[in-house]
Amino acid sequence: MPGRDDEFTAYVTARTPWLRRVAYLLCQDWHRADDLVQTAITRLYLHWRRASAADNIDGYARTVLIRVFLAEQRGGWRRRVRLVPALPDGPDGPLDLAGDLDLREALAGLPPRQRAAVVLRFYCDLSVEQTADVLNCSTGTVKSQTARGLDALRRGLRPVQSLTDGENPA
Repeated sequence: MPGRDDEFTAYVTARTPWLRRVAYLLCQDWHRADDLVQTAITRLYLHWRRASAADNIDGYARTVLIRVFLAEQRGGWRRRVRLVPALPDGPDGPLDLAGDLDLREALAGLPPRQRAAVVLRFYCDLSVEQTADVLNCSTGTVKSQTARGLDALRRGLRPVQSLTDGENPA
């Protein structure tokens, strides 16, 4: 259907940068983020009739993206080796600050479901209930995954000086 394809193309053209940024926050690799977005867009196209009828198309697309990411984490074929440890090249905008890089590194160190919960709650600004719906889990699981993720981020971002002053890192 030409109208359907035009509507889908307009949506994807407008929202791809946002989807790409969410994907990057999840996987910490621009190339892998592009792959996740491409898979999510393909699935979105297959279900465009349902997605375009949804009250919140962005929410539908974000749910598809998160589920693609989590499914990839469970797959045995997932790439686990990085050949070149280079800083990511951002899509555009100002250069990354040291704090941003530290946060990205700490975020990358979280387990996939904790990372997804933190990104959905604080980057996508979803409620606990909305996050539970996207992750297909209970609100209690969202709360515990978010709390554990935030605790790990706090530990990972603790200033190095406080650790050298004899403080117990545990």
